[in-house]
Amino acid sequence: MAKRPAGKSILANFGAFSQPDAEAPAPSGPKDPSTPPVQPVARVGAGVIGATQRSLTELREERDNLRALVEAGGGSELDPNLIDPSPFPDRLPDDDETPFEALKKLIQDEGQKLPIQVRRHPVSEGRYQVVYGHRRWRAASQLGIKVKATILSLSDSELVVAQGIENAARQDLSWIERALFAWRMDGAGIKARDIRAALSIDDPELARMRSVCRAIPVDVIEAIGRAPKVGRPRWISLASALGEDPSALARVRETLSADKVSGQPSDERFKHALAALKKPASRTRTHVEMKAPSGQVVGKATFSMGDIKLAVATEYAPAFSDFVEEELPALLERFFAREGGG
Repeated sequence: MAKRPAGKSILANFGAFSQPDAEAPAPSGPKDPSTPPVQPVARVGAGVIGATQRSLTELREERDNLRALVEAGGGSELDPNLIDPSPFPDRLPDDDETPFEALKKLIQDEGQKLPIQVRRHPVSEGRYQVVYGHRRWRAASQLGIKVKATILSLSDSELVVAQGIENAARQDLSWIERALFAWRMDGAGIKARDIRAALSIDDPELARMRSVCRAIPVDVIEAIGRAPKVGRPRWISLASALGEDPSALARVRETLSADKVSGQPSDERFKHALAALKKPASRTRTHVEMKAPSGQVVGKATFSMGDIKLAVATEYAPAFSDFVEEELPALLERFFAREGGG
């Protein structure tokens, strides 16, 4: 894909132009000698708008035109099989497919109202990558129909910022989805300033996202899922606990792989993962007296790791043995029901 001229990046357009115009028409008439000279406005660094001699008005106009392109309707009709997902996924699977199925039925009944945004694939001629509109693309693919799309030519940096614009408008990404989006952009070599622009975050927040994704492997994050009700503090707590006890990671993975846990909503899966971090209490050899309702000691139970012994007074031993044997299946059923296994 051909390089764009210097100063034409989407970051220049979206990066720092929410303030009122710095330029104003020069006053007419003779200059008052008592008026102190106006100091020139300091230039914004190259990291913000790049090397450019264009006026702020021109830059704002270009920004608005680009935003209009991103939000525009219309465009081409493409075969969904020629489209690939964004190279920077920003969503985890939904717990509930009902909204998607409703969207698919709406498209089937009434047609696709809003186009998706795609860019020309940077290396595969004739193919495209989704900028946003993955659910509409997926619905069209499953329905076997063409998908309406607006085709843009975007660099990787421009693509992630365009995704960020769309997600900021909807504000429905969970915190961990945003963190994982940042982590994947990091891995692809996207510059930190572009990641910050895509997510509208500052350096400290980006650092927190990075630290969480360093501590929690991606497969564990994906096994937990979106967890929309779980905010930054609890994800940081989970990451900190894993950092302090790396051996706990195996327990977390085992917990999340259990059928009973994997079938629950993502917020519940997070709770199970957090609970799995607690170290099992190291039980030393413990003795418990067994007493009759009258208070008489009739035996002793001894518990140690993997070893349980019951010693019962001779006069109660035969009947108690029969009782334990009869009650054992029900006792095991209660145990596994409480532990969430079996």
